[in-house]
Amino acid sequence: MGRVAEEVAGAPHEAPFMRHRGLLYAVAYRTLGSAKEAEDVVQETWLRWSRVDPATVADAEAFLVRVTVRLAIDELRSARVRREAYVGPWLPEPIRTRPDIADDVVLADSVSTALLLVLEALSPLERAVFVLREAFGYPYAEVAQLLGRGEPAVRQLAHRARKAVENRHRRYDSDPATRQQVTERFLAACSGGDITALIGVLAPDVTMVSDGGGFTGAPRKPVHGSDLVARAIVVLSRQQPVGSTSGVLPVNGGPGVVVRCDGETVLVMTLHLAGGLVQTIHVVSNPQKLTGIAG
Repeated sequence: MGRVAEEVAGAPHEAPFMRHRGLLYAVAYRTLGSAKEAEDVVQETWLRWSRVDPATVADAEAFLVRVTVRLAIDELRSARVRREAYVGPWLPEPIRTRPDIADDVVLADSVSTALLLVLEALSPLERAVFVLREAFGYPYAEVAQLLGRGEPAVRQLAHRARKAVENRHRRYDSDPATRQQVTERFLAACSGGDITALIGVLAPDVTMVSDGGGFTGAPRKPVHGSDLVARAIVVLSRQQPVGSTSGVLPVNGGPGVVVRCDGETVLVMTLHLAGGLVQTIHVVSNPQKLTGIAG
């Protein structure tokens, strides 16, 4: 819960906050696409909650979500300015998710890197409305109260956000078993440096987007086509530190390839399938964006 929270453990504030902490982080992460920024927002929410008398709050969840989403909107506005100077493609920070989340298509999709990227095109308010309404099912009236907006305005924001997402968001294969099988085949081909086997799991027009943030040798432009992507992945595999290990773990609502060295995560790949083949690959190697992958 953080150092400040630990200092007041046992206080009347702690139980209600901890009961909703998972929800607060989930809202903040989907609004921001950043694990670190989401944690910062949740910590600031705790600080604000610790300054009020819980007995005066009729609905702790509504209070905490309202503070979280408004802080996230403010953080998103400043984060977008910082991202304008980002080196190379910007991708959402990958996070570990529960293995069973893949069985809930809506929930898994709401945290996928593909959707989080689409949400980047929305205004901060549109994104907050979309997250609260579509990912968590809050009624329009409640979303309006959380955001301090009128319900008609919220409905209009939701309509614009939904339309923008529908126009931009490609629907990928969602069957958990297929995704797991293809990801395992992909990793086996990578580990063996087998370009032919790798091409066999890639769609002909596959695209690979890499986010190294200028800290690693990640390509600063997307790579297109199965042959070029396969060769780039083999080169990438050979560049991993000596002693590194790789495995398939649940990442952002589905199976992902995670590479570790000396207990630290050094690279994460999330695969998006269409027709049983890998259509899009998101690779994150920026060390500052791998804190959400642990354990």
